[in-house]
Amino acid sequence: MLEHILGIEPATDAEKPKPRRSQADKWAMHLTAARQFFEREGHLQVPRKHVERIVGEDQEQRELKLGTWIGNQRSRAAALTPERMEQLAAIGMRWT
Repeated sequence: MLEHILGIEPATDAEKPKPRRSQADKWAMHLTAARQFFEREGHLQVPRKHVERIVGEDQEQRELKLGTWIGNQRSRAAALTPERMEQLAAIGMRWT
């Protein structure tokens, strides 16, 4: 009916919005960025405004606000799961 009366056609694949990322996917991307920063710099004292560029699993380049994310993890350390704390500690996270 929409197609015949209003001339509206279904969206193509290029026009459809990308699927949303889960919190676990976002955590994994930021952890990858933190590892990349640590390997390059040798520490995780990331400036608050630092943006890290990574290539995602879909081969798409992304810019992540790594400095903000690291600061948030430090301030929310009590709420992190032990597994996530271990993952960050393994790449040199200092909690103070």
